[in-house]
Order: sequence, then C-alpha cells, then structure tokens
Amino acid sequence: MSAFMSAFASLVGSLADLLQPLFQTASTAAAIILFTALVRLAVHPLSRAAARGQKARSRLQPQIAEIRKKHGKNPERMQKAIMELHAAEKVSPLSGCLPSLLQMPAFFLLYHLFSSSSIGGEPNALLSHDLLGAPLGGRWHDALAHGGLFGGQGLVYLGLFVIVAAVATFSYGRTKRQMAAHPMTPAAGPDGQPVPGMGAMTKLIPLLSFFTLITVAVVPLAAALYVVTTTTWTAVERAWLYRDMPVAGGAMATAA
Repeated sequence: MSAFMSAFASLVGSLADLLQPLFQTASTAAAIILFTALVRLAVHPLSRAAARGQKARSRLQPQIAEIRKKHGKNPERMQKAIMELHAAEKVSPLSGCLPSLLQMPAFFLLYHLFSSSSIGGEPNALLSHDLLGAPLGGRWHDALAHGGLFGGQGLVYLGLFVIVAAVATFSYGRTKRQMAAHPMTPAAGPDGQPVPGMGAMTKLIPLLSFFTLITVAVVPLAAALYVVTTTTWTAVERAWLYRDMPVAGGAMATAA
C-alpha cells in the first residue's frame, strides 16, 4: 500500500509540475481537478450505459405495472417475469450504480494522500501545497481557526459551498421534474408488496446532492476539490445524456 501511495503521490506531483506554468502556486489544486476529469472520462462510457439503462427502465414501467397486476397473487412468478423482461430488453437494474462505485477508490486515494503526514517513509511534501492560501490537507474547521468564515482560507471554502449549492439546486429541480414525468414502479419484496421505506427513500433521492455540502466541510481540501469537480461534472453530464428525456413542465416551458 505504501508503494502504491508513493506512486499516486508521484502522479499528482507530475501533473502539478505539468500545470505549474499556467497555475503557479495553485498547480497542485489544478492537478487534482485534472485528475478528477480524467477519472470521469474513464467512467463516461459506463455513465452512457447507465443513462441508456435508465431510459429503458422508464419505458418498461407500464409493462412492469401490468406484470405486477397480473401476477400480484404469485410473487415468485411476478419476480421471474420482471427478471425475464429485463433480460429480454438487456436492462440491468444495477447499471446505474457502477459509475459511482468505480469513482470511490479515486476519492479515497486523495483523502488518504492528503490526510497522511508521510508517504513511503518520507514527509508528505504535498501537504505544503495550497489553494489561494488554504492548505490542501486542511479542513474547513482549520480554515475557521485561521481568519474565520470570511478570512482568506474561509473564503475558499465559501466559494466551494456556493458551487455545490448551485449544482445541488440544479440537480434537485431536474431530478424532481424527471421523477414526476417518469414515475418508477415501487420496488416490491418477495411477497409482491412494496418494500417498506422505499417511498420515503424516493422522496429523499432529489435531496442527496445537498449532502455534498457536508462532505466538502469535513474532508481535506484536496478531497473536497475532487467532490466538487465530480459533482459538477455529474450534473452537466446528466443534463446532456438525458437531454432527450422529457421532464415534467418541459412542454409548458417550450410553449412559453
């Protein structure tokens, strides 16, 4: 693990050296943003597949509702029929999870790298780098202790919070409209009855983007930059991939 972290630290350092003529003292922060973009480019094909899967699942909702109505008294037959429908349409219920799951290692690598005082037995030189005076290994509470909310370091975090809040608000509105236009059939258990708590979870889904604010506040600034970048990428990517998927109110907006 130590050798792997050393290699990753060298990669971040090399990217920073490459960007140094353009970004000067902020080159390491720029390297983290570039690294995030490269990760997102790598998983973009999976995001496209997930979008196709979600669109297909939306199209299958009337058929799934009909299957549940037809086999409501035979849960095993109902589940088998739903699985056969998914297989026939080549739709995987788990496809939407893969892009997020594959990004988690990159996030934890950055978190560990900028939380460790030493890498491979040597002092972690990356901890001396900063973004506009805010150490990349520091956290929001450190910024508050050095100048307060509106100090130099505090303003860096406020800028990140503003970006996250704007992206979350955009994602919240779009997700709510999509869910209204394409309501999903509630997940059912083996007995054919709706899974308890799924209704509340469905209502919670549009709000998940706002939890990113908490993450940004508690992780090292380097990891926070990863989170902000990937969250913004996700919002733009989803808007592009689902551009042909009507949202509630879309027709009225077009008419207006």
